[in-house]
Amino acid sequence: MSEKSSHLEIEVKFLVGDLAGWRDRLLAARAVLVKPRVYERNVRLDTADQALLQQWQLLRLRQDTAVRLTFKGPVPEDVVSEAKVREELEVVVGDFETAVLIFQRLGFAPVQVYEKYRETFQFGGVEVVLDEMPFGNFLELEGSEAGIRTAAAILGLDWDKRLTTNYLAIMAQLKARYDLPFDDITFANFENVPVSVAQVLGVTTTDDEING
Repeated sequence: MSEKSSHLEIEVKFLVGDLAGWRDRLLAARAVLVKPRVYERNVRLDTADQALLQQWQLLRLRQDTAVRLTFKGPVPEDVVSEAKVREELEVVVGDFETAVLIFQRLGFAPVQVYEKYRETFQFGGVEVVLDEMPFGNFLELEGSEAGIRTAAAILGLDWDKRLTTNYLAIMAQLKARYDLPFDDITFANFENVPVSVAQVLGVTTTDDEING
């Protein structure tokens, strides 16, 4: 196993509507709440010519109850999966604003902000998060591919409705479809802005799996 392949993030997302309903479903399935709902502020850093984005790389600072610096990048070409797989390296840092200044000195500036509220559960060996994004609600499964497929089946999630994209890519699609005049994914930006993630992604929410 290469050094890169030992730091893999394997995940899928599902578009959902009723987060409270999914919270109840998770608890009924004996998932363990490991991190209560918390607000996140994320800042994507890049060069002036977006060199990292062009190489499918991400440099991010995230602040919730701690501050974490994350790098994500492509995986080896021989990695085949039905989930989204990326290399992920992450460390905790002491101060958000000082970290931003350090990267600015190195030529990396904040280029995009995105917010969310996140609640985190452990379900067997799989991490399950409920994300309230400014443009919609999502359930995300992260773990081994076998683990997330099993978790999805137990929770009644339709594997064919899985999403293997990320929130920044969804934002790019929304911006193109609705000609949005902003790049930052903030609750203030999306207030009173009618968009449909389901239409853009060509999927429906999975809430019918709760009520059906």
